[in-house]
Amino acid sequence: MLTGMTAQLIVSVSGIRNDVLEHAQSFADDMDARGVNLSLLVAPRLKDKYRLVRDESTQDWLRKRRTSGDAIVLHGYDQAATKRRRAEFSHLPEHEARLRLLAADRVLEQVGLRTRLFAPPRWLASQGAVAALPGVGFRMLLLNNEIRDLDRDISSRSRVLGIGDGSPAEPWWCRGLVLGAGRVARRGGTVRLSVTAKQLGRSAPRQALLDAVDLCLHHEATPTIYRWERRLGAAVA
Repeated sequence: MLTGMTAQLIVSVSGIRNDVLEHAQSFADDMDARGVNLSLLVAPRLKDKYRLVRDESTQDWLRKRRTSGDAIVLHGYDQAATKRRRAEFSHLPEHEARLRLLAADRVLEQVGLRTRLFAPPRWLASQGAVAALPGVGFRMLLLNNEIRDLDRDISSRSRVLGIGDGSPAEPWWCRGLVLGAGRVARRGGTVRLSVTAKQLGRSAPRQALLDAVDLCLHHEATPTIYRWERRLGAAVA
C-alpha cells in the first residue's frame, strides 16, 4: 500500500475454552485499556472432547464481549475429528464442508453466538469449503493472505501474523511478528494479529502480542474487527 494511508489493526484470539479462558480474559482487559476490540474465533468442538455447548462460562463471556463490540468468528467445527497435521477445512470436498458448516452454525445459534464470518483452522480452506460457505449463509471468509467478501465477490490482500494455530511460538518468531506488524502499520496496511488463548498463558507470546499492538498504535493504526456490512436490500440467512 502507499505510504500515507491509514493502517488498520485487527487482533484475533482463538482456542477459547474453559481451561484457558482466564488468559483470554486478561488479554482482553489489556486490549480494552488500549481501545482495541477483539475478533474472537470460536469452534464448537476442540480436542479432549471439548464441547462449547457444555461450557457455559465461556459462552457467557463470549456473549458479553460481543455486546461490548468484539466480533464472533466461526473457526471450524471439530478439528479433533480431522486427520493429524491437517487443518480441518483444508482438504474437504464441498459436500462434507457444507455438513460441518451447518452443524457448527446450529451450535452457535443454540448458544447465542451465531455469526456470518468464517475463519478456517490455520486460515486454510479447500475450494470445496469456499464453495460451500455462501449456501450455508456465511458472508465473509478469512484466509491466511486474504479477506474475502463472499456476498460482493471482492477481496483484499493481507497476511495473518500469528502465534499458535499452526504458527510457531518460539522467541525468534515472536520477535519477527513484532517487527512485521510494525512494518505493515508504518506502510499503511492492514495488520492481522492472531494468537491462541493457550499461548497467551506464556509470557513471551503474550508480550509479543502486546508489543506488536503497541507498535501499531504508535504508527497510528486504527483498531477494528472482522466485520461484514450488509448491502441495502440484501437478505441475511
